[in-house]
Amino acid sequence: MNRAAAYAANAPLMGVPGAMPPPGGQGEWFRGAGSLRLRAAFWTPATEPRGTVILSPGRTEPIEKYYEAIGDMLARGFCVLAHDWRGQGLSARLLPDRLKGHARAVEEFLDDYQRLLDAFAERAPRPWIAVGHSMGAALNLLTLQAHEPRIDGALLVSPMLRIKTGKRSMWSVKLAVRWNLRHGKSADYVLDDPDDPFEHTFEEDALTSDAHRYDLWRQQLYACPHLAVGGVTWAWLAVALDIGERALKPRALKSVKQPVAIVQAGEDDRVWKQTNRWAAKRLGRGRYVEVPGAKHEVLLELDERRAAFLREFDAMADYLTARAARQAA
Repeated sequence: MNRAAAYAANAPLMGVPGAMPPPGGQGEWFRGAGSLRLRAAFWTPATEPRGTVILSPGRTEPIEKYYEAIGDMLARGFCVLAHDWRGQGLSARLLPDRLKGHARAVEEFLDDYQRLLDAFAERAPRPWIAVGHSMGAALNLLTLQAHEPRIDGALLVSPMLRIKTGKRSMWSVKLAVRWNLRHGKSADYVLDDPDDPFEHTFEEDALTSDAHRYDLWRQQLYACPHLAVGGVTWAWLAVALDIGERALKPRALKSVKQPVAIVQAGEDDRVWKQTNRWAAKRLGRGRYVEVPGAKHEVLLELDERRAAFLREFDAMADYLTARAARQAA
């Protein structure tokens, strides 16, 4: 098989009992920036498609973690295009140690995302709805700020616009990042903490209140250890801070013309909900919805909390499909 054919080959989608790939989909490889081999998956609903959802997971999260959400969107008549960011899932890792959560530049992520859209554009009916979580949501927002015209609307779930730094001030964190990058430690774990994902427990580490959904993800992880990602490197932290600083510029926020709903976990211990509320108010057509009691991973939360996201999705989908119908008439 030649190199071009290898990149066109099907990519695996992993599954365990209770969390199998939804029907109607197929994993595929595509080329990212620098010709990195990245994984995506495309699903078609059983009925005439109403449009396409482009699903972008957060840090550490592979496509497999979102099977239930993908099923929700398929049931609503949408094609779904999901993907693994570089450095996680089954996409190419950036360091020999696969567990290190590493990144090199914001531009590489944004370039990968544009290549994803280009690779599937002919198969993905409009309107397009970007759905992103945490890091994925923040990168989706940067894409909107870059005036990507094909995305018609977006739902950003707990976007990573300003990360929480515990007892350390943001100033001291930025100082530590600069020092470590300057001294050749960009690929070292932050504070030498590998944060081994195989040692996590629901009681200590879960970002959802739903023990069953958490357990299904753990089963996926143990069934395919290659999906795992551990702690972050100093370079990843630098990129994360850069993403937030770029996305929060008031002029950039105001320039976004598409409707955007920020669905924010009420009990988020990973990102600042106050910052996300501030950003929503400054978007050209922004809406902020807080989900009381929800932890960071709203899409893996208890049913009544997930329902808040689904209501926002339905409202966005109905609005965009009705508008598309009027324009086509």
